[in-house]
Amino acid sequence: MAIEEYRGDMEMCCRCSACKYIPLQMIRDAKYSDACPSIARFNFHAYSGGGRLLIGREMLARGFEFTDRLLHIVYNCQMCGACDISCKYAMDMEVLLPILELRMKCVEAGKTHPALEKVIGLLRTKGSMVEAGLERRSQWAEGLEIKDVRKEPAEVYYHVGCLSSLDKDLSTIPRLVAKMLKEAKVDFGIAYDGETCCGGRAHEMGYREDFFNQARKNLEIVRRSRAKTVVTNCAHCYHAFKVLYDRYGFKEFEVLHVSELLEGLLKDGRLKQKRPLNQTITYHDPCYLGRLGEPWIHFKGRKVPGIKFVFDPPKTYRRGTNGIYDAPRKVLGTVPGLNIYEMERRREYAWCCGAGGGVNESNPDFALWTAEKRLEEAAETGASAIVSACPWCEHIFKKVVSMRGLNLEVLDIVQVLEKSM
Repeated sequence: MAIEEYRGDMEMCCRCSACKYIPLQMIRDAKYSDACPSIARFNFHAYSGGGRLLIGREMLARGFEFTDRLLHIVYNCQMCGACDISCKYAMDMEVLLPILELRMKCVEAGKTHPALEKVIGLLRTKGSMVEAGLERRSQWAEGLEIKDVRKEPAEVYYHVGCLSSLDKDLSTIPRLVAKMLKEAKVDFGIAYDGETCCGGRAHEMGYREDFFNQARKNLEIVRRSRAKTVVTNCAHCYHAFKVLYDRYGFKEFEVLHVSELLEGLLKDGRLKQKRPLNQTITYHDPCYLGRLGEPWIHFKGRKVPGIKFVFDPPKTYRRGTNGIYDAPRKVLGTVPGLNIYEMERRREYAWCCGAGGGVNESNPDFALWTAEKRLEEAAETGASAIVSACPWCEHIFKKVVSMRGLNLEVLDIVQVLEKSM
């Protein structure tokens, strides 16, 4: 796709500002009505979903001029999809896709961000966008005797992801996952130091060709493993394997988030809890597992010529409702003694953690501000911990908790389950 193919969507925007706020029917009051971190932070229409569509429309009409102000608008977006979902509550049009294409247009024109160029350089040379951490990608797996899918087949390929593999604080999560899968006698394997980035975050940042390169590498790993299922504990990896690989024709296998697999193992009795937890937690829906984790829908119709924006047959839109919401909650719901209090903004209307779309690298202050707003919302539930299912969410939450001295524990669902086991 190219930005030109979304001309009709951009021309449909009527500046109603629905992209800025959660639909009124889905909230109790105005306090947590903001949907988009970018417009909430910069408070100027150009930073909203609708504002970016209008910019794209005018640039198609008048030519592309990449000013510093334009680039600031383009790169200060987490690509979280909240604007897209809020708009689609009442409209049939694409919002996030043309916004992403506008960023890709900037990258293609060489108008990139230095911070993003740096991490893409790491991806091209090291196969990872994470610079600091453990010395080796598979260091977390030492002593576990896990199958090497480069040498022997496995039914399940466990793709750990860059951050979980290399971050010292988060590398305990894949270790716990591996122990649980071994206890449940799942035939699984990993690629050890041969694992490479899924490419999903490169796609978010606007680097489509780098995403393609990574997808081809991962497809070869899965083929060699003969695995029928790919499992990951990272929301961004899940979105890449489940949605983007399908969109671009790379998907040849089933994709599960680890919460989906654990839900099944608990239901079958292959994993069991042994002690109750007397704790109150709140669950944070990762954008790339929730609203953006909804399966890709391939449209094979055509746009009807004329002034009406009509498709034949009618086009089905992804509205975020079919993402992964229930599996993490069901896993947490099996833990005896655990109380779960929901935040105001949840499921497809969840507020972003701030780490997506390259903003964590290009504007860390904005990313931290976004995370802080989410932690304020979590604290109001009275929970002692915020639990999520994505290492990127947990990484930035931990950073803010440490910086602000907040009395709030940050956990992954796997860590909560392990406490009970």
